[in-house]
Amino acid sequence: MYAIVEIAGKQYKVAKNDKLEVDKLSTEKGKITFDTVLLYAKDEKSIEIGNPYVSGVSVEAEILGQTQGEKIRVFKMKAKKRYRKTIGHRTDFTMIEIKDISTGGAKKEVKEVKEAPVKEEKPAPAKKPAAKKPAVKKVAKKKE
Repeated sequence: MYAIVEIAGKQYKVAKNDKLEVDKLSTEKGKITFDTVLLYAKDEKSIEIGNPYVSGVSVEAEILGQTQGEKIRVFKMKAKKRYRKTIGHRTDFTMIEIKDISTGGAKKEVKEVKEAPVKEEKPAPAKKPAAKKPAVKKVAKKKE
C-alpha cells in the first residue's frame, strides 16, 4: 500500500513507516495529517487517481525534528574586473515518519457524466482582403 502525497508544494511517494526529509513545515513536533493525496494504491490492481485529489484518503505522519541540508556554495566572478564573491546557504528540512495511510471508510462517489450534444460549427466565410487604394503622388510646382 502506497500513496503519492503533495507536501509543501512537492510530490512524494510514501508508504507506512517511511522516513522523509521534506521542505520545512511550520509545526515543530507532533502529529500532522496530509489530505492532499494525489494517488492511492491499495495493491497493484486497485489504484485510485485523484482529480486533483483523492477524496476520503489521508496520510498521518509524525514530525521527528528539524534539520538542515548540506552547505551549498555559490561562487560569482567577473573576469578581468577583480570581482569575486562566495555565498553559501543550508536549506531547512523537516524529518517526518509516515505512521498510517487511512481511507476513513468513505467510498468515492461515482457520478454519471452525461455528454452534451456536440453542435457542428459551420466554417466562417473567408473575408476578402480590403482593396488597396492607389497612392496619390504629389507633384511639386516649378518656380518660374
